[in-house]
Amino acid sequence: MSWFESLILGLVQGLTEFLPISSSAHLRLTAAFAGWQDPGAAFTAITQIGTEAAVLIYFRKDIARITSAWFRSLTDKAMRSDHDAKMGWLVIVGSIPIGVLGLAFKDHIEGPFRDLRLIATTLIVMGIILGIADRLAARDEAGGKHRAVKERKSLKELGVRDGLIFGFCQALALIPGVSRSGATISGGLLMGYTREAAARYSFLLAVPAVLASGAFELRKAGEGHVSWGPTIFATIVAFVVGYAVIAWFMKFITTKSFMPFVIYRILLGIVIFFLVGTDTLSPHAGDSGG
Repeated sequence: MSWFESLILGLVQGLTEFLPISSSAHLRLTAAFAGWQDPGAAFTAITQIGTEAAVLIYFRKDIARITSAWFRSLTDKAMRSDHDAKMGWLVIVGSIPIGVLGLAFKDHIEGPFRDLRLIATTLIVMGIILGIADRLAARDEAGGKHRAVKERKSLKELGVRDGLIFGFCQALALIPGVSRSGATISGGLLMGYTREAAARYSFLLAVPAVLASGAFELRKAGEGHVSWGPTIFATIVAFVVGYAVIAWFMKFITTKSFMPFVIYRILLGIVIFFLVGTDTLSPHAGDSGG
C-alpha cells in the first residue's frame, strides 16, 4: 500500500465511520473503483482504532463518568442503582453479540462478505430500514393532527433486553455495507428511542468492540499482512477527520432527517449492481483473495 492510498483510505474511514453509510463498504469500494488492492478486514479494523480514539475524546466526560461509576458499583451496593453504573453494564452486555458473532464468522468477514454484490444488497436493504425507522421517529416527534405526540425513550430507560437488541444490531455491521451506526441507530429508533439517545449509545457501544477488534488484528501487522507505516498514517488521518465528523453529526441529528443518507445508500447500491451486472466492475475487484 502506498502513502497516497493510505491517505485516501484514512480520509474515507474518518468521513464514513460515524455516518450511517458503512465505512467498511466505502473502504472496499474505494479500492475497487481506484483499481487498488482491497485493504482487507485487518486494515479496516486497525484504522477504526483511530476513529474510536476520536469517540473516546469527544465523549471523554461521559466515558469517564460511566467507567468510574461502574468500578465503584463493584464494591458499593448503593452505586448499583446509579444510571451511569448501569450504563457500564449495558455497554458490556451490548458488546457480547458482536464479540461472539465476530469470532464465529471471522473467515466469512475476511472473505465472502466482501463480495461487492453483497455490499450493494446490504447498502440498499439497510438504507430502506433506516428510512422506515427515520420516518417513524419523525412522525412521533411531530405528532399527528388527531393524536398527541408519542414520547420517545431516553437512555435512562435502557434495559438489558434493549441493550442486547442494540448489540445484535451492531453485530450486523460485521457485513460490509450494513454500517455500525446505521444498524444501531435504526434499531434504537425502531425500539422508540430518540435520535440523540440512539446515536449516543451507538457510539459508546462501538468503543469496546472496535478497540478489541483492532487489537486482535494488530497481530497481522507483525505477520506481514499489514504495512505498518501506511496503516498508522491512515489511522491518524481517520482520527482527525473522525473527530470533526462526530461533532457535526451529533448536531445534525437533533434537527435533521436521515433521508439524505437513505437516498445515498440506495443509489450507491444500484450503481454497484449496474457496474457489476454490465461487467464494468468485477464483484471481486481489488480483492486480495481473488
